[in-house]
Formats: sequence, structure tokens, C-alpha cells
Amino acid sequence: MIGAIGAHRRRQLAAAAPGAPVVPLPWQLRALPVCASTETLLDRWLAADPRLAAGGPLGAPRAVIARRQRFGRGQQGRPWCSPPGGVWLSAALPWPAVVEAAAAPGLAMAVGLCLRLEARGLPVRLKWPNDLLLLAGEESQGQNAGAAAGPLKLAGLLPRLRLRGGSCRWARMGVGLNATNRVPPGAVALAEVLGSRRSDPLFWCGEVLAALEWAMAAAGRPEQVRREAERRLLLPAGPIRLDGLDWWPAGLAADGGLRLVHGRGERVLQRGFGAG
Repeated sequence: MIGAIGAHRRRQLAAAAPGAPVVPLPWQLRALPVCASTETLLDRWLAADPRLAAGGPLGAPRAVIARRQRFGRGQQGRPWCSPPGGVWLSAALPWPAVVEAAAAPGLAMAVGLCLRLEARGLPVRLKWPNDLLLLAGEESQGQNAGAAAGPLKLAGLLPRLRLRGGSCRWARMGVGLNATNRVPPGAVALAEVLGSRRSDPLFWCGEVLAALEWAMAAAGRPEQVRREAERRLLLPAGPIRLDGLDWWPAGLAADGGLRLVHGRGERVLQRGFGAG
């Protein structure tokens, strides 16, 4: 499994998509046919590293990949359906120590993955805070793109930061991408729009790693990341009711929060992922 992903990555690096630069990195990978949760396995891997336990740097990025998860974890601990045929991955990434000077990891990963999908003609948007949606029937060149109306969920992200004393030690990223797996109502798999031959989960594992590499390379450019994410942001059609008032979404804050306005007032709705 790891050998096949590596072969795909080498071909992808040899033909990198314009506008989606990647930097080849020495990944540490663990792949399994099935597990309870890639998040749990990554937790154990990191905790068992004596160098990290002693406060040392993460060094190279590492990721746990599974063909299927039995108890995947999503936002706020919700179950993350992970049947065979999807990309189910949890990664730990080197990240700038000064949180305020770094890009929000969720935004950086969202942009990186959007670039990989857009290079294949797929019009995707970011639904705040953690979903990537395919705009079915708009511009996609996929064979079944017009089969359903409205945006459909294609991928989900679970970003976190590992902090110590106010400094970031590394970023955490959980990724779920529908490739050839069955999906529930309101979701879509790549096979439905690209065809099964272009939706190999191992190939898309390599694409997800490339997106993570883009995120790491852009981590020191928070304003660029925010602009690129905001350009792809799918704003809610109506206001958000908070504290008895109607607040209108107006864009993204540098820390990944959703900017809201009410008259001359402004507030930021924060992501609920917290530190890992």
C-alpha cells in the first residue's frame, strides 16, 4: 500500500499541476487495511516517540492511512463514516511555532486540496468550518456532474494544533475524501464525477499528501492562505442568529474564524476544533 502511494507521488511530482506547487518531503507513513481510528493510531505513534516526549521537534511529517475505519472521529468527536474506497488519513505536520504568524492549518489544507481537485476540472468550495463541497452541475467536466442539484460534500477536514506554553509544536490534520466508496445523501464520491478509473483511492492518497505539502509550504503566508480560502468560501445564504441578533457572514479571519457583521458591529465565529 505504501509502495503504491509512493509510486503515485513520484508521478505526481514529475507532472505537478500549474498553480499547485508541491515540495517533496520525507514522509513517515503507516498504512493499514482497517483500523478503529487513524486519529487514535497517530496519537499513540506520537506519544511513543521518546524524542517528542522530551520536547524535541517533530522533524518530518508523518501520516496514518487506512483503507477503512471502524470508529472514525470527526468534528467534536462525532462519528466519521469511513467505508472502503475512500481516503482516510491523519497527519502530524511541522508548523511555525508562533501561532499568530502562521496560517490557519484548516484553511491551508483546504486550499491545498482545492488546488488538486481544481486541476482535474472539479469546482469545489469551502463550507466553513471543515467541509469541501462539489458544485454539482456547474462547471465540472465529470460524467455525472449534473445528476444532482446543489453542492455535495466531497471531503471533510479535522485541523488541530499541538501547543505547549503558547507555542505550536506541530499541526494535526484529519482528512476524509470520498473516492470510490459509497456515500450518504448529500455527499458525492470522485468516482461519480471522474469515473472509477480516475478515482483510485491510492492515487488520491498521494494527492492528499501533495495538498498537505502545499499547506506546509504556505504555513508562513497566512494572508495569502486566507485570501485563497476566502475566494473559495461558500457563504451561507442567510444570516446566523446569535445572541438574539442576525449576523451576516462576511469572509474569513486570518485564524480561520468566520467574520460576521451586524450593522457596524463585527465578531468572529471561531472553529470548534481546539488543540490536539
